[in-house]
Amino acid sequence: FLQIDAHADLRKEYDGSSCNHACAVYEASQKTNLVQVGIRSMDSIEVGINDDDKIFLAHEMVQDDYWQEKATEALTENVFITIDLDAFDPSICPSTGTPEPGGLFWYETLDFLKMVFAEKNVVGFDIVELCPNPSEKSSDFLAAKLYYKMLSYKFKDIALEGEDGYEANNAFTKSGLKKMKNIED
Repeated sequence: FLQIDAHADLRKEYDGSSCNHACAVYEASQKTNLVQVGIRSMDSIEVGINDDDKIFLAHEMVQDDYWQEKATEALTENVFITIDLDAFDPSICPSTGTPEPGGLFWYETLDFLKMVFAEKNVVGFDIVELCPNPSEKSSDFLAAKLYYKMLSYKFKDIALEGEDGYEANNAFTKSGLKKMKNIED
């Protein structure tokens, strides 16, 4: 389980409920191999819940040229990815519910995701906590483009050989839909 987020979300309960965004990955930390990337806000009660070797704090990542390799190596073969948009620096994605300064940037995130998709079997992903703002559309586009990029990383090898441009895109769409249908059969 790969969590890309500004917040640890490791509380067993918050405000009397375990069904709270502050508790989003507590159960995953207990039952799966949870790797957390971009964390820069953690309450003292969350410290020690997850393995310290599997938490990549944003302020440490800035000084570690090999954090992407280390985080990828910490993952199991099959990976589910959850991305909270507040993982991004608010300068590129301000429209989230709980923005935190000092976040990830676009190209470093894409480089990391490409590595994960190339080396692991990504079985699913979600993108959460977009808080649309009518006067700020860049966050909406970032979320949509991120979703598109992740789909393309997963299904990059589907386009038929020898086709390019429109035909390759058409083959990708047909093959991708066919492949996804076969998964359900």
